[in-house]
Amino acid sequence: MSTLSMYSLSMTSGGSELGRLGENFAAEYLKKRGYRIIERNNRKKWGELDIVAIAPDKTLVFVEVKTVGGLGVEAEEQMTKAKIEKFARAACVYAGAHEKLISDKKGWRLDVLALSKNDGEGFDVRHYENI
Repeated sequence: MSTLSMYSLSMTSGGSELGRLGENFAAEYLKKRGYRIIERNNRKKWGELDIVAIAPDKTLVFVEVKTVGGLGVEAEEQMTKAKIEKFARAACVYAGAHEKLISDKKGWRLDVLALSKNDGEGFDVRHYENI
């Protein structure tokens, strides 16, 4: 995994399911960094894409969000080889069907946002670019 950035932010849960809260948090995290969200939770028989976005540099980005509640397990550990392959396959199919979203100069990439519930009411974020 090439680029990693750390970030911590507060967000109240209000009884929401952790995974959904994590995906909502991830979308806001990306927007604050200049990403334009194209689609969320794109589900097809070949896989699901949590977030499809355009990065500030115009790259089409497929984002997998992994959220853990701080039980001693790292969110990154959920990204097995099989899950990465399924993620890449779903992204390939989507990219092939949406070629107009792909910049000739930038192409597309796969990112992972690993979210861990912190001691407060928020998440610690590790953003892996171009996995």
